[in-house]
Amino acid sequence: MVKLPGHILLSTLFRSFLLQASWNFERMQNLGVLFALSPALKFLYKGEALQEAFERHLTYFNTHPYMSAPVLGATLAQEEKRADGEEVTFSVEDFKSMIMAPYAAIGDALFWGGVRPLAACTALFFALKGSLLAPVVFLAFFNLPHLMMRFWGFLRGYVRGVSVVEVIQRRRLPDVAIRFKEGTIILLGGLSAYATLVVCGEQDVN
Repeated sequence: MVKLPGHILLSTLFRSFLLQASWNFERMQNLGVLFALSPALKFLYKGEALQEAFERHLTYFNTHPYMSAPVLGATLAQEEKRADGEEVTFSVEDFKSMIMAPYAAIGDALFWGGVRPLAACTALFFALKGSLLAPVVFLAFFNLPHLMMRFWGFLRGYVRGVSVVEVIQRRRLPDVAIRFKEGTIILLGGLSAYATLVVCGEQDVN
């Protein structure tokens, strides 16, 4: 049975951080996908089969960069089965095309609409106190969830294959995004109240 060695899996994972380094208007992130997958494809295929594999991953692809991790992990699992001659439920092309749009919507809501504003509001409390920790808090708060998704999502995608879709569904990420947004609103209210007290206190002193 064909299995990808650990160093190639790590190479794919870290290369996925550069998914958006090369965009084009026709096929969006396809060059980034091929760049991430190329070490694995070169290990699994040779000659004409390698050329065909490269062509498969030059098709249109566009999703949220953080949510690409489970997609790429599952894609590697499918490519392993294909290289080993096993029958696959979905072709890698069909799987990627089916999952990229829903994951883009989930990622936008969770990370851009939820985690980032919540991290910014949390950091603002430190900024109002004049603390230099404010940018550190923001970066830590924002990057921890996104790095967890990248590493965990890639691993689960590789282990579970196309069934990683069920794993993501069980995590109810859209509901998590709503909770983050609610937390942001609460923090904004508290931040506004605190800023008002600070300003009023300064005026009374003057």
